[in-house]
Amino acid sequence: MVNVDEAIIAKYEYCGEHFEILVDADLAAEYRNPDSSDVAIEDLLAVEEIFKDSKKGDKASDESMNKIFETTDPIEVSKIILEKGTVQLTAEQKRHMQADKRKLVINKISREAINPQNGLPHPVQRIENAIDEAKVKFDPFTSVDQQVQTALKAIKPLIPIRFEKVKVAVRLPGSVAGSAYSQIHAFGEVLNEEWQQDGSWIGIIEMPGGLQDSFAAKMAEISNGEAETKSI
Repeated sequence: MVNVDEAIIAKYEYCGEHFEILVDADLAAEYRNPDSSDVAIEDLLAVEEIFKDSKKGDKASDESMNKIFETTDPIEVSKIILEKGTVQLTAEQKRHMQADKRKLVINKISREAINPQNGLPHPVQRIENAIDEAKVKFDPFTSVDQQVQTALKAIKPLIPIRFEKVKVAVRLPGSVAGSAYSQIHAFGEVLNEEWQQDGSWIGIIEMPGGLQDSFAAKMAEISNGEAETKSI
């Protein structure tokens, strides 16, 4: 149960009506995160009550809730308040969430983007430097995909970059090909494959451009250096 004394306020105003709920700061932030949320609304509420002014303990009237939400169910009303209203995050919470979102965006760009001048992925540090130089701001409550597009637009004047799929051919010795299959699929889609007379396996995998180096390294690791990979 969320401690009422430690709860923060989530607010929603519409058509002159004001509504508040008391929530756990971390769980509310996770609930509102578009990239990850398995948090049940019941778990983040300090009390299942809708307030007009939570500090005074003034509860919202059924009339006002019916007018705005068309329901007086506190769970359903709380969902709308969290989805459409504002949550009073502390400065530390906001910084932590922004740092997490920044990391997710950079990881996605490094995985899926390439330098179109040479067809190779950019080093993560280069992407980080470009994001810092472009002064990209990160919103804790905006999805990673949306912020990736914002970041790409900001850094394109600084480094040549684009999202692109590539095809990589790989040859593995038969002794490891079977056990490596699930790991190969983790990188992308197997477009073509065949077993050779010598027992080796050859496949063509389509994957995000930024994964080429990681894929080659993983194939070398699982085959004790016997794998052959080549972009095609």
